[in-house]
Amino acid sequence: MELLKPKAPPPKKRPSLLVRFLAFLTTLALIAGAVFLVAHRDVWNLDSLWRAIRYLGVERSGTGQAESFPYEGGSSSAFAALDGGLLVCSTSTIRLYAGSGDVVLEKTVSLEHPVVDANGTAAAVYDAGGRDLCVISGGQEVFSLELEEEESFLSARLNANGYLAVTAQTSGYKGVVTVYDPQFQPVLRINLSSRFITDAAVSPDGSAVALVSLGLSNSTFDTHLELYRLSRSEEEVDPDLTCSLGNDVVLDLDWKSDGIWLLGESALAVYDGGGELLGRYDYGGQYLKSYSLDGDGYAALLLGKYRAGSDATLLTVDSAGQAEASLPFSEQVLSLSAQGNYVAVLTAGSLQLYSQELNPYRTLETTQGARRVLQRADGSTLLVSADTAHLYVPN
Repeated sequence: MELLKPKAPPPKKRPSLLVRFLAFLTTLALIAGAVFLVAHRDVWNLDSLWRAIRYLGVERSGTGQAESFPYEGGSSSAFAALDGGLLVCSTSTIRLYAGSGDVVLEKTVSLEHPVVDANGTAAAVYDAGGRDLCVISGGQEVFSLELEEEESFLSARLNANGYLAVTAQTSGYKGVVTVYDPQFQPVLRINLSSRFITDAAVSPDGSAVALVSLGLSNSTFDTHLELYRLSRSEEEVDPDLTCSLGNDVVLDLDWKSDGIWLLGESALAVYDGGGELLGRYDYGGQYLKSYSLDGDGYAALLLGKYRAGSDATLLTVDSAGQAEASLPFSEQVLSLSAQGNYVAVLTAGSLQLYSQELNPYRTLETTQGARRVLQRADGSTLLVSADTAHLYVPN
């Protein structure tokens, strides 16, 4: 019997000319869109889409400004962007305002020199040189601390995961650092009697704490960066690592994912968690007029040849100590703030937003008398004047 041969499959029908033309147009549109986004990545990015969604219900003017709301406390208060709103810490009151101007939290305090350190979702408020500290999170006070008589706070820093490093002066020691876990339980206490401690910060993963100490070495004043593991035993008292920073005074400290950033009077230095120097940027004898360490992988520095005067240069410096970009300014800069990929520069005449590469992103000509700017990672900005504040959302 003759075997039946399988039938050959019918020839595939080619798409019609119209379908192929539409596919060609779609591909062309996608390529053109990709080219446009690459060419205009400093103006159009995913943050623009995110802002359009996040602030959909916020009434704004054609320039992107929301309605101003009054706040109490005065321009000498300490400010922070928190929970999408504005935290205002005066000598008598701590208030958290929503973006609409509604008061979310109000706490009566007595702070001679209020200072705030925020990580975006929580804020530590303390009295520098005083005895009171509290942590605000989720629209409420979640932790408070009061020192004994003759003790005083020097600094308090929250890392992104909620670890808190508190530096204080106490009787019998030149410096004390206490580290609290995210549940505000003390996990480590460091007492130094030979050197003064000025600041401390916990690593992003919560495994170690870095502190800055001052003292004499061979009759010469110097600054040290000291690293301590949080898992150490009570018998271990010496630091795991010590790095000499010379005689430069450290003005600010931040331990980020790319290193330990130390802002000095004459230079910016970045160390890794093993104490190795990753990079250093020397100011070259210029004066540090303003700065922000909150950028994503960079610091924004405003340097000037003279301490007074308006002429200055804005720079972004990466963790390798290299200047990524620079921009001269001849107008007086009132406030500088960086967050994420954005750098905000407030002058008397306008607000200028730049990318990390200092390419222009947005300009706001009417600032309503603002004297302070707080940049946020999504590109939105809080502008604060002597008695009012408002949100600016770039279109």
